[in-house]
Amino acid sequence: MLKFDDYIIRPLEISDLNPYFDLVERNRKRLEDFFTGTVSKTKVVNQTTNQFVAFFDLKNIDWTIPKTETGCYTDEHFTNKGVTTKAMQLFIEYCFVEYQFKKIFLRTHHSNIAAQRIAIACGFDIEGTIRMDYKTTSGEIVDLIYFGKLNNNIANLT
Repeated sequence: MLKFDDYIIRPLEISDLNPYFDLVERNRKRLEDFFTGTVSKTKVVNQTTNQFVAFFDLKNIDWTIPKTETGCYTDEHFTNKGVTTKAMQLFIEYCFVEYQFKKIFLRTHHSNIAAQRIAIACGFDIEGTIRMDYKTTSGEIVDLIYFGKLNNNIANLT
């Protein structure tokens, strides 16, 4: 479990099912085209209210490199407060240390300025745009910007 300010980052539990779906429901319109798939589930919770604030995950893990993709979304009521950036910084550092990933990357649509700002604030570099890389819920195939961050502690090890 990771802590900062009034928040904790911890894995989801079975008892989180209803609060998790409440988070999704409150933000359904914002999430419907780019809903996050999950492999490893993590959330950010306000310790005072125990309310879900954000959701982080790891997916597309490739242990031969080793690298992984991360994704996240934040409750609309907590955007532009720095919570997601702080949580992402802690989460990424934890993943580098705990799992020894050499690289963590994220993909986002060009319209998602908030995700781009968070990525840059967390030390990710723009690696490029992959054309026709994602099919939205509505069926549109769109380009995605790729951001990558190397684990400076082990990036040069083979």
